[in-house]
Amino acid sequence: MTRVTSRSTETTRPSVFWPLAALVIPPVALIAKIRVSGAEKLPQQGSFVLAPNHYSEFDPLIVSVAVWRTGRAPRFMAKESLFRVPVLGWFLKRTGMIPVARTSSATSAKQTMKQSAELVEHGRGVIVYPEGTLTRDPDLWPMRGKSGAVRLALADGIPLIPMAQWGTQAIMGRYQKGLSLWPLRKPVQVLIGDPVDVSDLRARAGEPAALNEATTRLMNAITALLEQLRDEKAPAERWNPASHGQKETGRLDS
Repeated sequence: MTRVTSRSTETTRPSVFWPLAALVIPPVALIAKIRVSGAEKLPQQGSFVLAPNHYSEFDPLIVSVAVWRTGRAPRFMAKESLFRVPVLGWFLKRTGMIPVARTSSATSAKQTMKQSAELVEHGRGVIVYPEGTLTRDPDLWPMRGKSGAVRLALADGIPLIPMAQWGTQAIMGRYQKGLSLWPLRKPVQVLIGDPVDVSDLRARAGEPAALNEATTRLMNAITALLEQLRDEKAPAERWNPASHGQKETGRLDS
């Protein structure tokens, strides 16, 4: 007999997310026909760290709608400075978004532990772009990842879940100004994968080698999901902006 997991109340219980969903979902649904596969991989109860690929300024909306449809509230990591902006800061705090500070490594590690504990305490999930910014790969494959997502997951053994999405570039390409609205309902595929096993690295969560290994596993999982969506193989070597003289601006993790 299959054990049925009780459904989350995050999308059914009244909250500040309701008016946001009412504002965001209708226009996004008009622009994009989103198909979500693997929704059952996202836990209906408890905390999680969801790590998607990132190649369009529009894809956070795609990811948000996809997560909402699974029954969970879409909470992101956001720059700490945004929390000080009037009105916007209030919304970020009320919706449980997680601030990311530009601090020393020691302070950053302490902050990660605190944020991870709060996710577990409140049973919340968070969406973290492990690349930290739009991929620099010319063909939009995931580039080298940062350690922000795995730091959160390792701190309290939180499920680390990869996600890939494809089709958003037809709506808004990388660095494109404005949206390509016609034809409406452009197909966008979202694929959620199995949690990435990093349990063997928890005892060494503060070591760079362990963080690098966990990040590599995560990026491999995201890339494998994107290969399924695109039905093609990614390059053997992942794009490293530093090797191509590119600055990684706009990073949301470190």
